[in-house]
Amino acid sequence: MRKNYLLILLCLVLAACGGQAPPEKKTVLLISAAASLKDSLQEVKEQFEKENPSIEVRMNFGSTGSLQKQIEQGAPADLLISASKPFFTELSKKGYISPSLQMDYLGNELVMVTAKEDMEMKDLPDAEKISIGIPETVPAGAYAKEALEHYGIWSELEKKTVFAKDVRQVLSYVETGNVDAGIVYRTDAMQSQKVKQESIDPESYGDIVYPAGVLERTKHPKEAEAFYEFLKTDRAKQVFKKYGFTVLPAGEEHVD
Repeated sequence: MRKNYLLILLCLVLAACGGQAPPEKKTVLLISAAASLKDSLQEVKEQFEKENPSIEVRMNFGSTGSLQKQIEQGAPADLLISASKPFFTELSKKGYISPSLQMDYLGNELVMVTAKEDMEMKDLPDAEKISIGIPETVPAGAYAKEALEHYGIWSELEKKTVFAKDVRQVLSYVETGNVDAGIVYRTDAMQSQKVKQESIDPESYGDIVYPAGVLERTKHPKEAEAFYEFLKTDRAKQVFKKYGFTVLPAGEEHVD
């Protein structure tokens, strides 16, 4: 009787659950990435999750300087994609990045953006206000300052500059007319229909490199490495190229 009772109870439980086993718990992977990667990386994330249904990817976007501080202060993260080679190298030297799972992945360029039809790069000294990222924490801001110094106009423009927490904020200031012009990555300017852009001579600033690497302290090394390798696939590379990035030689390694 007892066995029959347990059997009936089990049947009732299965019937209540629709006869299905509970869904498998997904591994949550946390990616810290530069704010300029927001649109492109979101698309890559969706493709990766589709091909890896047991993994959920969560994104933490911010300026590279703030992401570096978060990692050094113990914030959880499994993989980092930085917009600064020096910041990334510093983390690597301190032992935060896996030596065997890191690469110089993407490249980018600077452009001047403005919402004014008649404004050009040569008119910057006459602007009332411009905006760049905070040079100490925002790589795009450091590159922008370097370019303006190269042209000999930084000392004149510094007092007119509104410093932003990341490149997206610079773009927003320009779009809303809070400043006359700003300097951002080409990839960010491409996402706006409200500004026009003008190229800045790449010789006026250092190479813009986005390194990617798996953190040594990741709790999900297998899944983190899977995402790292997915970045090298044609599917991922085509997304970044669509958004205006160049894929550097390390990222061009074919793993499809």
